[in-house]
Amino acid sequence: MAPIAKQIADMVEILPEQDQALAYELVKKLVLAWDPDYTRLTPEEARRVDQAASEIAAGDYVQDSAINWD
Repeated sequence: MAPIAKQIADMVEILPEQDQALAYELVKKLVLAWDPDYTRLTPEEARRVDQAASEIAAGDYVQDSAINWD
């Protein structure tokens, strides 16, 4: 969890329950405005996708056939 997210969670936790629900709805509204269908990547997710693509391009992966699935 990002440090700022932890700080926000800690602050919301100290609010009365009714206000926690209000804070949740506000955060939800902000997230939906930023990414209505939950398809945008965070910077960390984008970094991981790029890293995985680089590893695949370099052949640095295990093929399904090499795994004993039993």
